[in-house]
Amino acid sequence: MIFYHKFEVRWSDLDANKHLANSSYVQYCAQSRMAFMTKEKMGVTQLSRWGIGPVILHERYSFFKEIYADQTVIVSLEIDGCSDDSSIYRFLHKFYTPDGVHCATAEATGVWIDMMLRKMTTPPDDVVEAMNKYKSPETIVMNREDFKKLPFQPNNVDPAEFS
Repeated sequence: MIFYHKFEVRWSDLDANKHLANSSYVQYCAQSRMAFMTKEKMGVTQLSRWGIGPVILHERYSFFKEIYADQTVIVSLEIDGCSDDSSIYRFLHKFYTPDGVHCATAEATGVWIDMMLRKMTTPPDDVVEAMNKYKSPETIVMNREDFKKLPFQPNNVDPAEFS
């Protein structure tokens, strides 16, 4: 299963070249992850109750096509890597225009931490179940050595998938 989150590109999201700023890509990915977690009943309030938080340790991007002001952009989320206990995860995000053009890919690798101990922890079963729904047959089993894989390639999709 793939999660999609839609954004309207604002003037403040642009850089001096008048296209989507690198920092905006980071923010769009982070907001997509929070929208996913809220949809799956693991938003900020629930994470606080559990005493855990997601931490991104490694993030990288490949860019294929510019995104401009006033465009709509759809950011996907899927789990393409996860440790056996889900303490380590890797989100794959793809940026699409509404007509299915693949503009960028981002990979964010992270861990769950115990907010009191500030150490990596295994998340509750509810988190593991939610994350498992967004894995694909290609999702790899990760360990601490799996933080550096490239390259990304464009992969346009049929816009009907966004419905």
